[in-house]
Amino acid sequence: MAEAAPLVPTDASERAPASLAVILLVSVLVVATCGLIYELLAGTLASYLLGDSVTQFSTVIGTYLFAMGVGSWLSRHVRRDEMGVFVRVEILIAALGGWSAAGLFLLFPLVGDFRIALYALVLAIGVLVGLEIPLLIRILRHRFAFRELVSNVLTYDYVGALIASLLFPLVLVPWLGMMRTGFVFGLANVAVALALLVALRGQRRIAVDVIAALAVAASLVAGLLAADRMQRWSEVAFYSEPVIYARSTPYQRMVLTRRGEDLRLYLNGNLQFSTRDEYRYHEALVWPVLGRVARPSAVLILGGGDGLAAREVLRDPRVRHVTLVDLDPEMTRLFRDTPQLAALNAGSLSSPRMHVHNADAFRWVREARGTYDAVIVDFPDPTEFSLGKLYTESFYREVARLLAPDGVMTVQSTSPLIAPESYWTVATTLEAAGLRARGYHAYVPSFGEWGFTLAAHRPLAEAVRLPPRLRFLTPSSERAMFDFPPDMARRPTPVNRLDNQALVRSFAREWGHYEG
Repeated sequence: MAEAAPLVPTDASERAPASLAVILLVSVLVVATCGLIYELLAGTLASYLLGDSVTQFSTVIGTYLFAMGVGSWLSRHVRRDEMGVFVRVEILIAALGGWSAAGLFLLFPLVGDFRIALYALVLAIGVLVGLEIPLLIRILRHRFAFRELVSNVLTYDYVGALIASLLFPLVLVPWLGMMRTGFVFGLANVAVALALLVALRGQRRIAVDVIAALAVAASLVAGLLAADRMQRWSEVAFYSEPVIYARSTPYQRMVLTRRGEDLRLYLNGNLQFSTRDEYRYHEALVWPVLGRVARPSAVLILGGGDGLAAREVLRDPRVRHVTLVDLDPEMTRLFRDTPQLAALNAGSLSSPRMHVHNADAFRWVREARGTYDAVIVDFPDPTEFSLGKLYTESFYREVARLLAPDGVMTVQSTSPLIAPESYWTVATTLEAAGLRARGYHAYVPSFGEWGFTLAAHRPLAEAVRLPPRLRFLTPSSERAMFDFPPDMARRPTPVNRLDNQALVRSFAREWGHYEG
């Protein structure tokens, strides 16, 4: 009986030196880190550009994982040259993933339905990432026992995921920004491909793959160098006014624009104020509160990091102490230290009566002690659940605890004309927190008809005392703000709680219908 012939490896990688196994295991770590970074980039960009972070992250992650499953299934059809296929997959991921953030930013102001481009890109990257691990397992199958193979690959894969999840919020977004992050990790994918090509030199034809990898690397380096310019291009296309300042912080994208005398602030693409009419908004926000408090010695402002609400508060000589709580230190620094912006808020953030805390307001109010004669709540609209928690019954109960027995508070509450259900949900929620609530509204040209809600432990007084020389409010116009025509009249609404976030859903529905 003839002896069986020894098995002959059919893949060049099986005949490669043992050092190749080390390169491949390191590749698992790199590709796992890169894959999660691309997923986080897509989810964060969708949240920045489309709002509602929970919905965007859920749908992006779900689509990405589904695509990875498709990629894993497709790997069964790779029957030969697994190493060559893996190298080409890395080059393709480097190109798509590396350019993903820049491409999405540039496409957003140009395409009619941005979601089609977003999910097409997520699907393409997910399929390619899904191919990686099955191919690596098959390439390494002759170098490790099965249990060691699975253990090694999954260990490196999970460690890479941990590295990505820590680096992304703590280092990459604050220091590199999203465009540069994409380019850097695209280069990491190219580095994996080139390292494998070098290890396999002389064993397979690699010239075409090397040229493709170098071409992609060159494009990523060019993108990395031009990231700031591309960011400006995308923002010039998105905003109708020239951009004079733009910066990404760990919390938001801040953009200032100017056309003539009109200076505007945008946070994550949403207008926060225009200097043409911000005085209308801030007088309506502040003076119906201060005008109903006999001695507003201590005032709490939640949000309002631009210092404009604080400017109005500090005009009142009765106010001795102002506490302002805003999450983003870059916001308060910018509006305190930039002369042009500090002039806009009359230097309120540098006043000796001002005490600024850069903290999460939800946590801050739970830990705060003492009471305030007036509370001004000036948060951005509840476009996502992280903001929606600042409009919940549990949050308002904590704020009510800080409100003096004779104190008054106000909450910016979105538009009662465009989003009446959302607007009146704020009043319903304040009442559920044990306060008496009363809505009012003002016309601000940049926003249209805009709403606010007064709240107090006791019935709210009708009489209001206003200082002289206000640009917008008079006693008669202040009284008129509490009158609602039928299309803005109160209607039954749910209480916004942490476990239902009814306000975020109604806000997305009503504004989506208006803008769609």
